[in-house]
Amino acid sequence: MSVPPQTGPVIAVFASDRGPGDPERASLMTECGLMLARKGAHIVCLAENGVVPVPLITAARSAHGHVEVIADATIAMPPALADVPVTVLSSAEERHARLTAAASVFVALPGSLASATALFRAWSTGAGRPVVMLNRNRAFEAIRGFTTDVLAASVPGYDRNIQFADNVDDLWNKVIWLTQNGQ
Repeated sequence: MSVPPQTGPVIAVFASDRGPGDPERASLMTECGLMLARKGAHIVCLAENGVVPVPLITAARSAHGHVEVIADATIAMPPALADVPVTVLSSAEERHARLTAAASVFVALPGSLASATALFRAWSTGAGRPVVMLNRNRAFEAIRGFTTDVLAASVPGYDRNIQFADNVDDLWNKVIWLTQNGQ
């Protein structure tokens, strides 16, 4: 079976299926993984503290997508994902720097505090990557309020670099807009 070449942007996807949070997140990761792979995106994701976004990776791979995992030493990939490229880096700073260097845009899916924290750590490295958050079931409303109240006063162009999507198609449109407009 041949794998189509990557034609789209490199997207760092922050997702988690562990802990309290949106009960739909596994199906949402599947939907997002399929869509991103079909659009030709190269997905890069973090796997830390035993948390691997398996539904996202599995769906993207089933659609012949390219996925790369940047992990800590605690990660053991499931046997079905043994052929997914994994880079193990010992420190969180190294992992976030590697992820940030690889990606042109960050995507946040509703998940857990762990994935939101990882997103913030990577974004706060100062690399200025644009972010699109899938605000399904108002998962990121608190962050939307924070961006309006706090970032507006301190981060020029925040409203162009931090976007909120209502559904997966809207997410893709915002990713493309951000990458094509050099955000």
